[in-house]
Amino acid sequence: MRELLVRAGESSYPVLVGPGARHKLSSHLPTGSNKAAVVTQPGVGVEVETGLRQEVFLIGEGEEAKSLATVEQLCRNFARFGLSRGDVVVGVGGGVVTDVAGFAAAVYHRGVPVAHVATTLLAQIDAAIGGKTGVNLPEGKNLVGAFWQPTCVVCDTEVLSTLPEREYKSGLGEMAKYAFLGVADLATLPLDEAVARCVECKASVVGEDPEERAGLPVATKAGAVGPGRALLNYGHTLAHALEAAGGFGLRHGEAVAIGLVFAARLARRLGRIGDQKVAEHESVVLHYGLPVRLPAGVEAGELIEFMRRDKKATGGGLTFVLDGPAGLELVRGVPVEDVLATLSEM
Repeated sequence: MRELLVRAGESSYPVLVGPGARHKLSSHLPTGSNKAAVVTQPGVGVEVETGLRQEVFLIGEGEEAKSLATVEQLCRNFARFGLSRGDVVVGVGGGVVTDVAGFAAAVYHRGVPVAHVATTLLAQIDAAIGGKTGVNLPEGKNLVGAFWQPTCVVCDTEVLSTLPEREYKSGLGEMAKYAFLGVADLATLPLDEAVARCVECKASVVGEDPEERAGLPVATKAGAVGPGRALLNYGHTLAHALEAAGGFGLRHGEAVAIGLVFAARLARRLGRIGDQKVAEHESVVLHYGLPVRLPAGVEAGELIEFMRRDKKATGGGLTFVLDGPAGLELVRGVPVEDVLATLSEM
């Protein structure tokens, strides 16, 4: 069992990583809590014991559950349960659950403590950590949300053995991202250690920029700036656009994998990197058995419009985290024609 610490501004919290970690949950919940609202989905199948008076609240499956309607229903259920600001919300599931439960906790009574038991690889190495919460709108992914840091995150690697193969591989899409954020030898590490190394990487980035303020523009001119927490969105601009455009049957990590290769190819077109770096991106993604090409039926113009609404974008321009001589940077004002040409070659 590893216990890692995430520092986010003035707060900090533990992340427990290892087999059976979920059984340590009760000892890491806020002192003085009387009730726990456990938010999960029917297909998760992971039970937790909080040691408190707990009630389970189910939300729907898939991205459709990431909606304001779901948050409203949860908050109404919290009210009927009598949940107070001194109690706790516990999200048990993958990224959809942690995003929705975290956002509901952030807005109910203007903030109730939340803890997460991450049950998918994607949630354990990314979604459950860092305090980003949110839901989707028809206009785009994660456009409504809040930063609300959890009191603890539990990454029980034991439960990963029950994941369907494609769900597990989706998590590998996020793991591939960490290979380009400086986590060495990920592909050769035992699972527990790989998860812990990804958590350590995300914790270090979150600690430096807990609310994604680094890289915000002080002027509107295009250029590259330090990415701060936006670094964690490497490959996600195209991924989120693909998901907002209908998903094309892709899971999140699969879309991220395509987004990583797209980002490398776009960086090459802009003269930031060469062929070798592009080949490295494709090699890492293919090693994990993930796609490197766009699915059939993609409309480039639709993707462009969704990318304009990305949270990193300003003034309606196109903004990407891209590789370059100095490493990953936030690049604003990327010409539309270069994006279209890169989409075409994929």
